Amino acid sequence: MTGMLRLLFSVICFAATISANADSSSRDAEQIVRDALDHWRGISSHSEITMTIHRPKWERSMSMRSWTQGAKRSLVRVTEPRKDRGNGTLMDGNKMWTFSPKVNRVIKVPSSMMSQGWMGSDFSNKDVSHSDEIVEEFDHSILSETEVDGHTVYEIQSVPHEDAAVVWGKEVLEIRDDNVMIEQRFYDQDGALVKSLRTLEIAQMGGRTIAVVQRMEKVAEPDEWTEIKVESVEFDVELSDNVFTLSNLRNPRD
Repeated sequence: MTGMLRLLFSVICFAATISANADSSSRDAEQIVRDALDHWRGISSHSEITMTIHRPKWERSMSMRSWTQGAKRSLVRVTEPRKDRGNGTLMDGNKMWTFSPKVNRVIKVPSSMMSQGWMGSDFSNKDVSHSDEIVEEFDHSILSETEVDGHTVYEIQSVPHEDAAVVWGKEVLEIRDDNVMIEQRFYDQDGALVKSLRTLEIAQMGGRTIAVVQRMEKVAEPDEWTEIKVESVEFDVELSDNVFTLSNLRNPRD
């Protein structure tokens, strides 16, 4: 659906010059990450998406509708297949709820379950929350800049603050100069790569260039993956606050 190196100036003139330059790069890195998140969701958005979950012995797809408003609010609802229709997830700030028509019950997702799989996929609840955690809780630095297909691609390392309550030891992002996220790699506390979100297809949609097909893969299970394909999207749409309510999660009015 996917989280700044702040150096203290030394009193020694030469060290201060180096630190100032590093701090400037850090702010640039933070802004690149922030712009990539804002580019993907816009001020608000409405999209039609397909999620495909692949396993060695089976594969299944779900069609969904998604709405976002700012950095804190989003709603995702399954439309197909029929047996899953109506299943939904609501995010408002740091809170998440799910709804299943089969049990006709809204369930609040506790923080302890945010790292668990979302709807049986390789995306975690945290991954689909569109949280700004990576901006607010991480320090960022540019590792490299390369030219790919006429675009500058920034490789950015994101390291959590010491007191940040986050799962990952670090993340490494590759972001094009037009704010398209090419890849996001997730590392554990020991520095080992755990999973990655790769962009497989980029296209013009909704008036901007976006990643339209992305795949989440786990290193330990290379034959298992989940793809998200954007079928259509509108950005900066007018949405009522009533969209992002528990009442609408349970009883759709859209």
